[in-house]
Amino acid sequence: MGDVAAIILAAGLSRRMGARNKLLLPVGRVPMIRHMVDTYRAIATHSVLVVTGHEATEIEAALAGSGATTLFNPDFADGQPTSVACGLRAADGVDTMVIGLGDQPLLTGGDLRALLAAHQAADRDRISIPRWDEQRGNPIVVPGSLRARLLADPTSPGCKKFTRTFPEHVQFHALSAPGFYADIDTPEAYDALVLAGWEETS
Repeated sequence: MGDVAAIILAAGLSRRMGARNKLLLPVGRVPMIRHMVDTYRAIATHSVLVVTGHEATEIEAALAGSGATTLFNPDFADGQPTSVACGLRAADGVDTMVIGLGDQPLLTGGDLRALLAAHQAADRDRISIPRWDEQRGNPIVVPGSLRARLLADPTSPGCKKFTRTFPEHVQFHALSAPGFYADIDTPEAYDALVLAGWEETS
């Protein structure tokens, strides 16, 4: 499969969380975005790229010493596709890219390894997406062979439109781990995480 780069999207405005930036809230003993970088290091043999935007300075400070490379997306307010494109452009020449979200703390290194194993056992030239009970999850695995095509449409770069327009380039994997399908984007979701006595796993 060659080198694997992780692209973590951390540029959003975090509006649904209210006054707090969800990526800076503590998960275990570290900010959520730092925890996500630590999780993705389990599978990233090339690099961990974190795309920033909203409160970029604070996100970068939370990642100091983590080994991650931060990429500022000046167009972050235009939506997630621009952040995906920012990460893809920085991953030039990488064989495999795992594109994920910065707010999925239930995701584990084992989950990521299972997704990569499923991708490797299937068609490595397709985009791999976890799915369970018709729910699509994150992260997704993108082969380097599709990178140029994902960046070709300047009005809608990235994966969302592409995967729906060209389903022949997509494959789904039945993976039931809850981390693929749970994000923390509201105060209620974060409070539930804390009340559940969440502990770091890998």
